[in-house]
Amino acid sequence: MAAFVDRPDGARIAFEVAGDPRRPAVMLLGGIGGDAPTWRHVVPLLATELFVVAVDHRGIGRSDDTDTTTTVATYADDAVAVLDELRLSAAHVYGHSFGTLVALELALTHPERVLALVLGAGRPGRAGSVPRRGRAPLGRPWEVLYSPRFLERSPAVVDADRRATSRRPEGERRQSEAAKAWTADGLGEVRAPVLIVHGTDDLVVDVANAARLRERLPGAELALLEGAGHAYHSEMPERSTEIVLDFLRRHRSRA
Repeated sequence: MAAFVDRPDGARIAFEVAGDPRRPAVMLLGGIGGDAPTWRHVVPLLATELFVVAVDHRGIGRSDDTDTTTTVATYADDAVAVLDELRLSAAHVYGHSFGTLVALELALTHPERVLALVLGAGRPGRAGSVPRRGRAPLGRPWEVLYSPRFLERSPAVVDADRRATSRRPEGERRQSEAAKAWTADGLGEVRAPVLIVHGTDDLVVDVANAARLRERLPGAELALLEGAGHAYHSEMPERSTEIVLDFLRRHRSRA
């Protein structure tokens, strides 16, 4: 069930929680169009050790949209508002795709609120990115999110993922514009521990971006998921979460 926090511009931001609130928190920030249900395969696994907070970005899922221009900083401020609503002084932040930009913005502008960063299927800003390898099939745009092998072997999971989320084209457009405008300046100033996770068969954000992102984040760890696509948390939920939890356990002393 979703809870909400009201923002000064009138937007209500939706979020879901799972797990024991006495444990260290991890905030989940999805990709373009990605609301809390996109994390449904990994939330129960993360919640065995962490207090999980999954956010619907403004204009996505159950969150309100506004007529004002949004930037990556807007989404980061929304995330801080969720932390404040839950009275969490800080949290681990796990972003996927567009959510990695928001996570990095949080680490740069609100470093005291970020314990550790997990950057899934991300890129080092538009200017430094390797172009995408795949194109969405006509009439079936969701298929580009998965590796060809997974599409063939697990059509029921793909179909269930598609039905679990709601499309909000205007909100997705705002996210896309915010991502294009984000400059990725100052990544070398990120002080939180960083784990980069990427599927080797990602057709949306080429896996070469993982190495480029690591170059700009000194000390970052890198984990590649062999054969996984962009939605690796649907394709390999157990394996990807095992990697994430191992990383966050090693940085629990910061919580």
